[in-house]
Amino acid sequence: MNDTLLELLKKVDTPTVCNAIEVAQGKRGFNDFTRGTMLCSDPEGGAMVGYARTAKIAAVNPPTEAPEVIKARRMDYYRHMASGPRPAVTVVEDVDYPHCIGAYWGEINTTVHKGFGVSGALTNGVMRDLGDLPEDFPVVAGSIGPSHGFVHVKEIGTEVTIFSMTVKDGDLVHADRHGALVIPTDVIPVLEEAILKLLDTEKLVLDPARTDGFDFDAFEKAWAAFEAART
Repeated sequence: MNDTLLELLKKVDTPTVCNAIEVAQGKRGFNDFTRGTMLCSDPEGGAMVGYARTAKIAAVNPPTEAPEVIKARRMDYYRHMASGPRPAVTVVEDVDYPHCIGAYWGEINTTVHKGFGVSGALTNGVMRDLGDLPEDFPVVAGSIGPSHGFVHVKEIGTEVTIFSMTVKDGDLVHADRHGALVIPTDVIPVLEEAILKLLDTEKLVLDPARTDGFDFDAFEKAWAAFEAART
């Protein structure tokens, strides 16, 4: 992913990227995205874009492993998050889902991850400390809650599932207040062109619809041009 594409991906929302992937693929049916309603810590803050750094956590029950094992894995987790390609997005599956109680994403953990150069966090689990999270570090989560429970790291760098979307460590992720998606590797070289084409095509309907005097005849002409541009 080059810098030009990265900057463009930061500026557009996740639905736009979802549609643009279909433009790049030349067909409908792209389905590597989250299902259901997710919550965003900063709905107006724009998208997070980056290569996934994955992990799994749990919090409902205390860990059954020895304390030194849990502590060592915690440090391994942070070492994993501090390394790897940038930009990065932390993608953490809470294995207690749908009964998650442990807010792994609060003021301290988000600030640490931002300090590592991570662009944001995606989780099916819980976030808290809304209003105290650092700027420019969005969290897209499954719920909001007050407690951290018995939160502890279970796995690092493994495949995770977030709202029915599978993410592998290193996948390119785009997420915002609408949810998230994984960008297929084969469309990355043509994704910038596809996004720009999509935006230009949408203007064929949007510009007339925002003009005074717009009526059905104007719509019919605009839609015909829109349909022709999409084929």
